[in-house]
Amino acid sequence: MAAVELNLLVANLNKTITFKTPLDITVFDLCRHIQANVKNAGSGPEYGIFVEDPDPKHSFWLESSRLLSYYHLQDGMDVIYKSKLRRIVVSTLDGTRKTLQVDDSKTIADLMVTICGKMGELFNLSHLWLLHLIMNILHSLTFEGITNHEEYSLIHEKGRQQTMRRPKNAPRDYDKLETLKHKLQTDDGANWLSHAKTFRQLGIEEKDNLLLQRKYFFSDQNVGARDPVQLNLLFIQLKEAILNGAHPISLSQAIELAGLQCQAEMGNLIPEKVKSTSIDVKEHLPKEYCKVKSVEKKIKEQYQKLNGLSEKDAKVRYIQVCRSLPTYGITFFLIKEKLPGKNKLVPRLFGVSKESVMRVDENTKEILQTWPLTRVRRWAATANLFTLVCFKFSSISCFYQFSFLKQTKIII
Repeated sequence: MAAVELNLLVANLNKTITFKTPLDITVFDLCRHIQANVKNAGSGPEYGIFVEDPDPKHSFWLESSRLLSYYHLQDGMDVIYKSKLRRIVVSTLDGTRKTLQVDDSKTIADLMVTICGKMGELFNLSHLWLLHLIMNILHSLTFEGITNHEEYSLIHEKGRQQTMRRPKNAPRDYDKLETLKHKLQTDDGANWLSHAKTFRQLGIEEKDNLLLQRKYFFSDQNVGARDPVQLNLLFIQLKEAILNGAHPISLSQAIELAGLQCQAEMGNLIPEKVKSTSIDVKEHLPKEYCKVKSVEKKIKEQYQKLNGLSEKDAKVRYIQVCRSLPTYGITFFLIKEKLPGKNKLVPRLFGVSKESVMRVDENTKEILQTWPLTRVRRWAATANLFTLVCFKFSSISCFYQFSFLKQTKIII
């Protein structure tokens, strides 16, 4: 029977011992042997074997179900027996900020159920007596948190705030395109964390702040007054998108949304205080409408019409107006496409929704061409080139090819 002698550092004891083990057992069995033979080493499913590397991103946990022989362990190899639990700091757009304990060995995809559930809790129900008290008073409420975790993702706040360095051999229009990307609020400008990796592999430290935000819009039509957590988060996210210009809207739509925002955030407008009530137009309108003559007065008129509407209902109506916009639910990527008959690449937006992909005007965000996903015949991608072939009519195919400004991950 093959065996190996490991230099085992027991983290709880800060002590290194020589531990001989056969290779035909699982990592889980090895942990059980350590717990049985080393006093106060730590016990429970949260403990595991960690292989450390000078570069933390290359360090890794041994999978509990794997045989030790899978990892090609050698005599004298240094490994660590310690808890897999680590801390992460997660916040949401409504100002909620929590420190959570998660399994360091799991990928972000595996942890999203836990993260969304914890961030969506309305109350801390850790004490049984408090649970009974609240259930007796508010028996009709549920405390399930955010259940549609597959539509949410995490943004690294530190990475989002940092200014990207100009890459070597950048094209002449690089600065212009980066400015356009920021202006258009494209998805490739956000620092979304890859769900296929662990926090450690991505270099996320325990003090880093992560923003939990909706990335995909598959089931948002189910969000309503009965789900106050997601209703509030979706309202705040859409409000930011409207104010930042991510969704082009007309002046009348802007005033309607501004009135609903006032009702949701400030409550009923008292008739006697209409003149004295001040509305900061910069916090309620896209910047292109902030200087329109008498716009604050028009917002107040719209605001007055909503008297009696509850906060939740105002948020629901705000979201309904946003859902009616042509660009709602579309993820945008800034690309370059070749002009027909010319050897020249020009900026364009490539949009992806739950039903189709599309070409979009980079200035007005007008949809120029749409291909339903059901008609996508095939696609291919290289480092920065994407080719899409779709059925157009019967046997006729449509061929569309474009290049990305940098390597970009698109999920269709």
